[in-house]
Amino acid sequence: MIGTYAAVLAVCGASLALGQAALGLCGVHRWSWLAPTVGLALLCAICWGTVRIGGDGVVSAIVVLVLAIAAVAYLWGRLEGGGEALRAGWPVALVALLAASLPFVVEGHFGILGTSFNPDMSQHLLTADRLAHGQSSQLLHQGYPLGPHAIVVALNKGLGAGLVQGFSGLTVAVAVLAPLTALAAFAKLKPLPRTAGALVVGLAYVVASYFAQGDFKETMQALFLLAFALSLRESTRGWSDLPLRFVPAALLAVGSVYTYSFPGLIWLAGTTVVWVVAEYVMSRRWPPLRPVLLAALAFVVLVAPEIGRMIDFHSFETFDPNGPGLGNLFGQVSPFEALGIWPSGDFRLAPGDGAVPAVGYYLGAAFALVLLLYGIARCWRRRESAVLAGLAAAAIAYTAGRAAGTPYTAAKAIEIAAPLVALTILLPLLDQAEWRLLHRGDAKGASGPIAAAAAAIFVLAAGVCSLLALANAPIGPTSYSPALTGLRPLVASGSTLVLASDDLLANQHGVPYISWELRGGRVCIEAESEAGERPPSGVRFVVARGAPGRPPYPGLRVRRAAPPYILWESTHPVGHHSPCPLIAVRQARQGPARG
Repeated sequence: MIGTYAAVLAVCGASLALGQAALGLCGVHRWSWLAPTVGLALLCAICWGTVRIGGDGVVSAIVVLVLAIAAVAYLWGRLEGGGEALRAGWPVALVALLAASLPFVVEGHFGILGTSFNPDMSQHLLTADRLAHGQSSQLLHQGYPLGPHAIVVALNKGLGAGLVQGFSGLTVAVAVLAPLTALAAFAKLKPLPRTAGALVVGLAYVVASYFAQGDFKETMQALFLLAFALSLRESTRGWSDLPLRFVPAALLAVGSVYTYSFPGLIWLAGTTVVWVVAEYVMSRRWPPLRPVLLAALAFVVLVAPEIGRMIDFHSFETFDPNGPGLGNLFGQVSPFEALGIWPSGDFRLAPGDGAVPAVGYYLGAAFALVLLLYGIARCWRRRESAVLAGLAAAAIAYTAGRAAGTPYTAAKAIEIAAPLVALTILLPLLDQAEWRLLHRGDAKGASGPIAAAAAAIFVLAAGVCSLLALANAPIGPTSYSPALTGLRPLVASGSTLVLASDDLLANQHGVPYISWELRGGRVCIEAESEAGERPPSGVRFVVARGAPGRPPYPGLRVRRAAPPYILWESTHPVGHHSPCPLIAVRQARQGPARG
C-alpha cells in the first residue's frame, strides 16, 4: 500500500510541477489544468531518454527529481491563481483517488490490476525488470513504446517501490490526473457541477473498464487525446496571443509517441486536421504559421530519437488484421459503451448477459445518445471546434478500426474516445449560465432546469456504471503468493516444476504471472489435476501447495516453505538436460497485443 501510494504521489507531483513549468515557459503564467497531462507527457520522454544511462534507472530518478525541484523554484512567485486552483482541484483529486482505490478495497489487498482479464502486465513487468537491469527484451527490439515502463523503473530506483507497486501507482495516478485535466473545460462552473463533470469525463465507463484491466497505456492515450483537444481549445482563448500557444499540444503529442508510438498520432493528427478545417469554416482564418512551425519544431526535436523505433513498431502483430484479433475479448465491443451508461462490471459482456436486463442497456444508451446529439449541436453553436474535432477524429479512428482492423483495436478506439464523448455531452449541460438560471428560479425559460435535470441523471447513471467497472477490477492472482519471488535464488541453479491450481491457470492467467515471480530460471508449470506420478526427468525442484510432510512425489525433501507453497528438492541426482524453458523464452511467446 505504501509503495503504491508513494508512486501515485510522485507521478502526480512531478507531472503537476513539470507541466506547469513548461506552460510557464510557453508564456502561460496563470495555473492551467492542462499542466498535469503536459507534465505526464514530459515525464514519459524524460524517463525514457535517461533510463538506459547507467543501465538501471538511477539517472532517471535523479533527473526527474532535479527537474521537479527546478520547476517548483521557477514557479515560485511567478504562478498566478494557485490558491484558486487548489480549492477547485483537491475535491476532484480526492474523489478520483478514492474511486481508483476501490479495486484494492473490494479485493482487500494491493497487487497486480486486471490479472483475470488478461496476462499483459506479466510482460510489462518482465520488460521493466530487464530495463532496470540494463538488459534487452523482446519489446525493446520490436520498437514497443516504453515511456511508461521507464517511469516505473525510475520509481523503482528513486522510491524503492517494487515494479508491481510502480505500475499500480502509475495507473492510479493517470486516473487522478484525468479528472484534474478535465477541469480545464469546467473551470468557470460552480463547485458541484465542476467536480461532477470532471470526474465523469476523466473516469468515463470504458476508461474505468480499461483501468480495471490494468491497461495503463490505453488510459494514458485517452488522456493525451482529451488534453490535446483542450489545448487546441485554449489556443484560441486564453493563449491566443502567445507565440508558443501550440507548443503544449506538441508536448502532448510527444507523450503520445513515447506511450503509444505512431498509432497515438492518428488521433492527434486527425484532431488537428478537423480542427483547422472547422476553424476556417467558422472564422475564415487559418492558424498563424509561426506558432505552428515553432510547435512542429519542438515536436520533431523531442521525438527524433524515437523515429527508428517507431519504424520498427509498424510490424507489431497488433496491426495485423489477420492476426489474433480478439485478444481477451469475447467479440466486438459495442460502440454505445463510449456513451458512458453501460451497467456492467465487465465491458466485454453483451447486453443482458449480466445482472441487468438488456433493456436497461438500451434505454441508457438511447438517453445518452440523445444528449450526445444535443451536445454536438450546442458545441457547434458555441464554437467548440476543438472538442468536436477530437470527437470526430475518435469516431473516424473507430470506424477505420472496425472496418479494417480487429475487435481488439476497435475496442481500444472506443476507450480512447470515451472521455471526449462525455465532455461533448456535459459541456453544454453544465454551462454556467444554465446553472445560474436554475439557481435564480427564472421562469422565463425552461432550458436551465431541463439541462440541469438531464445532467444530473447522466452524471448519476454514468458515475454508477464507472464505479461498477472499478469494483469489478481483480487484484491478484489470489491463488498464489508473491512469496514465490523469495524462492528465485534457490531454484536458479536447476529446473523447477510448479504445480498450480486449475483455477489459477485456467481463469487467472497464472502461467505468465508465476513465470514473472520465478523469472531468470528454467520453469515448467502444470495444473495439479494433470500431474503425473513423478516429475519430468531433469527437474530438480518442485513447488507445490500442501503440508511439509506430504511431498507431491516420492524422493523429495523440503528445501523451504513459502506459504501457501512448499519448495521440494529431489534427493536423487538429476540429469543436465532440462525439459523446462527459460522464462525469457516462455515470455517471448506472449506479447501484450495478444492477450
